[in-house]
Parts: sequence; structure tokens; C-alpha cells
Amino acid sequence: MTTTGNPALADILDRQAARTEGEQLLNAIVDFGVYVPADANGSVMFVGMEGSGPSLPGYTSEECCRERLPQAAGAVHCDVARLLDIERQTKVATLSVFSTGGYAGVPLSLLHQVLQERGQRLSGDRSLILAWSTHPRAVALRDALRDRLLDFPGVHAVWIAQARWIETGVEQLMVHMAVGAEAPEGSSDRLMKSLLGDLPAQGDADPAIALRVLDPVAEADTISHLDTMGLDTVRVDQSTRRVEVISQEYDQK
Repeated sequence: MTTTGNPALADILDRQAARTEGEQLLNAIVDFGVYVPADANGSVMFVGMEGSGPSLPGYTSEECCRERLPQAAGAVHCDVARLLDIERQTKVATLSVFSTGGYAGVPLSLLHQVLQERGQRLSGDRSLILAWSTHPRAVALRDALRDRLLDFPGVHAVWIAQARWIETGVEQLMVHMAVGAEAPEGSSDRLMKSLLGDLPAQGDADPAIALRVLDPVAEADTISHLDTMGLDTVRVDQSTRRVEVISQEYDQK
């Protein structure tokens, strides 16, 4: 996910609101990540906070890191999966998050809880983290859906995400497709084949594309949650022949 900082987290910390807005703070970390400092050798730097032992520091922006930890050689943006990778490798249990005007300590176990509450629970009890993707293949999928979703009655909406498996770190593009009972049999497969047929051949560095079909009735909660995640979304109203495309890309222009 492309980012220039975590303004949602910075706002909470600057207002000294971490204790009263704990849920919002955790969601800001999971949604937008933090910047972790590194030394001249590229190794993660740790800090000691209030006599509680080493803590993993995370800053709301690169500029904040330079200001508050000038001895760092640089800062690397880490999403929640990478933060938990660092936890597994180092056994450091606390994340210390800093903005220009504030600070809070966050047990990394709380990030695990957020992911368990949010995650798509799949075979083997593995969790999948979804985030907005700006990869060219994701953008191409979105644009192709805009042009042909009307031709597939019964397909209500499609969400496109960058997906990362917590246990393995494998990343791919994930297409969630809400398909109603009124859709002709095989609609989702035909739509995906149509979309993939127009994409350039997958290169070695390109993410694979996976599909999950959702029942709009039985999986309404999952669909409602997808709508809150800021993913590229294409939805259709067959009664008005109107296609709506939602993307953070448009919000930034």
C-alpha cells in the first residue's frame, strides 16, 4: 500500500487520546502501518521505554522519525504483517508509536487480536490481511470491471485488494466478488476469465490473482466489512444500468 505517512495515528497521538481512543489507534496501525527506524547496516533499531525493556519503535512518518530519532540512518514503512514478522523474529512484545507531539505503547498481541477479528478465516485457520493496492494489475482489473460488469447480471460488486498471508508472508491480489442467487451459473468464472484475458501476461515479479465468491445474503457481514477497508470497488445497479467505481486514487486527485 502506497503511503506518505499515517495521519490518523498522528492525530490520535498528538491529541494525547491513545487511552480513550484505543480501538481507533489500533485500527490506524493495522490500516496504515508505521515507519520503523533502521541503522546504517539496515538493521531494525529498538528503544527502551520506561524501564520495560526493549520496544519496537514506530513513527507516523519518515519526517517524524528523523525529528524524534535523529541517530537512525533511515526509516522503513512496515505494514502490520511486517510488524508481526519482526515480533516473531525478535520476541519483542511491545510497539512504541510516536508522532511529533505524542507517544503510546501498544502490546503487539493487540494487533493479533485486531487481525483475528478482521481476518478472512480460511483453511488451516490462516489469516489474510487485505489492503488497497496500486499495483498496475490491480488498476487494470478495476478498469476492466468498469467496462464489462454490466454484462454479467447477478454480479453485484467486486473488491480488489493486495492480500498478505500472515503465516507465510505470501502476497497476491485478491478479488472478492458478490454474486447473487439470480446470477447464471458460472458467472463469476466467466467474468474472471474475461478480465484475465485482457491483462498482460503475468511476469515473474507480478502477484498472482485469486478469486473468492461471496453470497450477498449469507456473507453480508463480510461484504459490509470490505466496504469499510478503502479497497478499489466496482459495483453495479442493473435497474439503472449504472456502474460505480470507488477508489482512493480518485480521492487524492
